[in-house]
Amino acid sequence: MKPYLLLSDDQTFAFSAENPTGTRGGGSRGGDCTKLSPTIRIRPGETVTLADVTGSGMIQNMWFTGYVGHSFILRIYWDDQPHPSVEAPLSAFFGCAYDENYSDRDGRYPVLNSAVMLVAPGRGYNCFFEMPFRKSCRITMENRGSKAEDLYYIITGCLKKMPDNIAYFHASYRQEHPVQKGRSYTIIDGIQGKGQFLGVTLATGMNGNNTCWVEGEARMYIDDDIYPSVHYTGTEDYFTGSYGFGNDIYIKQYQTFSGHYSGLYAILGNNRDQYNSQQRFLLYRFHVPDPIHFSQAFRMTIDNMGWTGPRYDDYTSVAYWYQSLPSAVLKPLPDDSELCMR
Repeated sequence: MKPYLLLSDDQTFAFSAENPTGTRGGGSRGGDCTKLSPTIRIRPGETVTLADVTGSGMIQNMWFTGYVGHSFILRIYWDDQPHPSVEAPLSAFFGCAYDENYSDRDGRYPVLNSAVMLVAPGRGYNCFFEMPFRKSCRITMENRGSKAEDLYYIITGCLKKMPDNIAYFHASYRQEHPVQKGRSYTIIDGIQGKGQFLGVTLATGMNGNNTCWVEGEARMYIDDDIYPSVHYTGTEDYFTGSYGFGNDIYIKQYQTFSGHYSGLYAILGNNRDQYNSQQRFLLYRFHVPDPIHFSQAFRMTIDNMGWTGPRYDDYTSVAYWYQSLPSAVLKPLPDDSELCMR
């Protein structure tokens, strides 16, 4: 039965610029039809705490907007663990790594319309992944850009009793600009513990020749696998498409789609013709109805390959999973000079 159909003792909290402490009755004192503090300004090099919760509960929704993107770093800390379980550029976390000054081929802002992540027109970032915790939760934002920017945000959830066997939400950023030719791109590795892999968002930028790029195979290694247990035969197949994400026989053009759990939702380029050089693509696959279970460890790779063999395109990704604590330290983010999207 849905939670909203049952009476409970859960206590809602909501952190925002208008209520930075998230306390009951802690919002603006301005009264009707006033707007006193809709944003916070984050200076270059500054890290601010957006939410700090003590007790057991769950994050249920995060919304962000503003002229912020890849230079703003989102981090989430669970319970007593000193290192973050989530660390990624804000735009990449929401599957929109090419967000700055981005519009699709029709001049409109691309819309990611999935069941757990939504990017609305005008850079409205929404996350609906449920994120339980037993002792505490802290969410921060760092500005690694060169100028101060205003951030709009609201983070909602509830305090409630949690069982002992909850799994904690994790997300980790990776990039290779370009992918080393002939080597698989690593979506995630180094996961240690018990849990479920929930998916990936991927941004791909074509370099050089205008041939097929979607033949790269996706491989998942569970626990002590030497060879993959889950093996997809092509990039478009893993992201639930087929035949190069378009009508390859007749019109030879890509066709975008955005479903509950998968999509090729945006193309950056002058046209949608297949295999045109210098195009940019935004894709996602969420294993909500089909989580990949692991008991000790997990890693995933995907090839950068076309009909003519290995390629050297730019790949940028965020992996999402739930697992037990303690968890391993995430791979460090690239330096500022390498973090930029081209």
